[in-house]
Amino acid sequence: MATLKTIAPAAWTTTPEQTINTQFNLWTKFTDFADSQKNNHVLWFFIVLMVHGVFFLPLPAVLMYYFDAPAGVLAITMICFFTNLIATMGGAGIRTALTVFAVSIVLHVLMALVFIL
Repeated sequence: MATLKTIAPAAWTTTPEQTINTQFNLWTKFTDFADSQKNNHVLWFFIVLMVHGVFFLPLPAVLMYYFDAPAGVLAITMICFFTNLIATMGGAGIRTALTVFAVSIVLHVLMALVFIL
């Protein structure tokens, strides 16, 4: 007697299609880049320290001495420096560390442009 097998997979089922994200915006590109840099977290820690130490920490002295910038420039620089230091040393994720670093870069470039131009 022929019996029906109920545990066999149906031959008519289809495989789910893979959806492709067609939205290419700046945030998704940034998060993809940050996720790809997870293995280089210590390298990014040293890059953040070097960029802040060489470029951004002397910036308030230059802006305040040559361009008569207020003391708030120094406060913003120190807040950005310690925020980056705590984020990278404190074990924050690579997305957070790179986001804080990018915000710091933007703030310092804007400060320099406002007082120099």
